[in-house]
Amino acid sequence: MSESHIACPTCGKQVPLSQDERTKSFPFCSDRCRTVDLGGWSDEKFVIKGKELNVEQEED
Repeated sequence: MSESHIACPTCGKQVPLSQDERTKSFPFCSDRCRTVDLGGWSDEKFVIKGKELNVEQEED
């Protein structure tokens, strides 16, 4: 990978780092890859680990 490009987080395609060459989908190479990534988060394929919360459910 060159210093002027990064890999798209979804497909690995090279994406320019330069402000002049970036697309609106940066850091993704396309809207499709951005949408695929968003779907992964909504399907809980990706998570950010943290402390588990103790949530007490109210009894009716």
